[in-house]
Amino acid sequence: MPAHTDRAPGAHSEAAAKLVSDLFRAHALGLIRMAVLLTGDQPSAEDVVQEAFIGLYRALPGIRDQTRVLPYLRVSVINGARSVLRARKRASLRRIPHEPPVWSAESAAMAGEDRRAVLAAVARLPRRAREVLALRYYLDLPDTEIAAALGVSRGTVSSTASRALAALARDLGEEQ
Repeated sequence: MPAHTDRAPGAHSEAAAKLVSDLFRAHALGLIRMAVLLTGDQPSAEDVVQEAFIGLYRALPGIRDQTRVLPYLRVSVINGARSVLRARKRASLRRIPHEPPVWSAESAAMAGEDRRAVLAAVARLPRRAREVLALRYYLDLPDTEIAAALGVSRGTVSSTASRALAALARDLGEEQ
C-alpha cells in the first residue's frame, strides 16, 4: 500500500483491506490473548481486538508509516481493555451488578444460581427492607436521601439496612 494516497478519508483500497486481513490472521490470536489477560474474560477481549482492527481499517488512510501499524494495533487493544475496565469500575461504583468473568459453563451456571438465590432471598425481605437496600445499593443513595424518599428517619434507614443484611446473610447461609 502506498504511504499516502489522494483518496478521500474513509475510502479504502483493496490493498488496505488485504493489509488488515493479513494482520488479523497473523496477530489477532496474540492480541486476544493479551486482551484476555487485561480484561479477564474472552468475550470482552474478542470485542476489544475486533474494535482495534476496525479502528485500524478506518485510520489507515492517515497512517503514512506502515511500520507503525502493528504498534498502533497493540496500543488500541491496550486502550480498549482500559476502557472495558473503566466501565466495569464505574458499574461497580454505582453498584450495578454485572456478570463476573465466566471461564466455563459450570462457573456460568454457578453464577446464575447464586444470583437467583440472592434475588429470592431479597424477595423474602419485608417491603421497606427491599426498598432501603435497592436505594442504597442500586442507586447508591446516602441514608439521608433514602430517609427523605421513604419518609422515615435516617436512623430507621440505618437499622433497617442492618437488619436486612443480617437476614440475607442468615438466609443465604442456610441455603448453601
